[in-house]
Amino acid sequence: MGLFERLLSLWVALAIAAGVALGLAAPGAFAAVAGLEWAGVNLVVAAPAAMIGTSNFFELAVAVAISLFGLASGAALATVVGVLFEVPVMLSLVAFANRTRGWFPAASEA
Repeated sequence: MGLFERLLSLWVALAIAAGVALGLAAPGAFAAVAGLEWAGVNLVVAAPAAMIGTSNFFELAVAVAISLFGLASGAALATVVGVLFEVPVMLSLVAFANRTRGWFPAASEA
C-alpha cells in the first residue's frame, strides 16, 4: 500500500478542514462559486448532476471489473461494495441538505 492509501483518512480530514476554514475565512468565495456557469448551467446544479450521472454506470464498472480481473477478484468486490456504500452516503447527504435548508437564504425565482 502506497503513502497516499495509508494516509487517505488524513487527506480526507485535511480537505474537509480546508473547506470549513475557507468558508469561515472567505464566505463570499462560495457565493462567487455559486454564481459560476458552465455551458449555461449553474455550477451548483452542474456539479451534483455530473456526480449523479457518472455514478449511474456502476453496472458497466462491475462488468468490466469481472471481465478484466475475474469474478473472485478484489476489483469486482470493490465495484459491488462501492455501490452498496454509495447509496447510503448519497441518501445521508440528501437528508443533511434537507435538514440544513434553513441555514441558507431562499433562491430568488427568475
